[in-house]
Amino acid sequence: MSIGELAERAGVTVKTVRFYSDRGLLPEAGRSTGGHRRYAPEALGRLRLIRSLRTLDLPVPEVGRVLDREGALEDVIAGQLKELGSQLAALRWREAALQLLRDCTAEERVDRLRLIGAVATPPSTAPMVRFWRQVLPARLPARLFSSIVEAAVPQPPADPTPAQVLAFARLHALTSEARLGHCRPESHCQGKDPAVLYDGLAEAYGLAAPDLRARARPYEGAALDCFVAAHARFHRTRDTPAFRSRLSGLLAQSADSVMDGYWQLGAELSTSAEPTLGATDDWLRAALDSQVDQAAR
Repeated sequence: MSIGELAERAGVTVKTVRFYSDRGLLPEAGRSTGGHRRYAPEALGRLRLIRSLRTLDLPVPEVGRVLDREGALEDVIAGQLKELGSQLAALRWREAALQLLRDCTAEERVDRLRLIGAVATPPSTAPMVRFWRQVLPARLPARLFSSIVEAAVPQPPADPTPAQVLAFARLHALTSEARLGHCRPESHCQGKDPAVLYDGLAEAYGLAAPDLRARARPYEGAALDCFVAAHARFHRTRDTPAFRSRLSGLLAQSADSVMDGYWQLGAELSTSAEPTLGATDDWLRAALDSQVDQAAR
């Protein structure tokens, strides 16, 4: 077939056929004595396949991968779905952000615009991860760091509400600009193994989680005993009434407004019924304080 015959049968322009030929997607069978392109019969099916792939907005290089390598179509589809999902997430975020700016006062709009403008689209959790690198001890094993970050860093909702956009933007600002105070751990971890503490805390949080889900009031029990035991092992001492009283005071001194704000905003972003690590830690501290107060009476 000539280039004109191929274009007519495929329902495209000669310019389109020439474009795909020049990019190596549509090989020529040869040239006429006058130098005009000639195509084999199978070129028609190949051209129709190219058109079908292009209607899915596949880039030309991706179309070439599909044509040249058997089985490449599945990889290309997976990649395009991932990219499309990212684009849709960005659009949903922008929509909620615009709604947030629309439904506020002029005074609020300036501050909200500043907060939202600092967040990438789609939003990234990188500032939160960097924040936890500062908060957690440097010598903490990678397995513990990963598990804590996974539990502590809220993911941006797939379909956020305007309120969630605001909470995420505030959390982004808090972790980007944080000036850490008592929540910095290195001073009380000097010469000690932080894994001893954080492994014990993970166990205590697991024991306390059912009580938090049931909205039970803080009380003495296995979760509190595990919580105190983790701190006692870390401080290389025994769990005694005197230690519990001292621990209650130490934990009160370590309270930090940055961390309080972090957990509050994280809870606003959470789409799970599971309590946050911050809420669980507060529950256990309250149980300890209550026990110490009763013992002092």
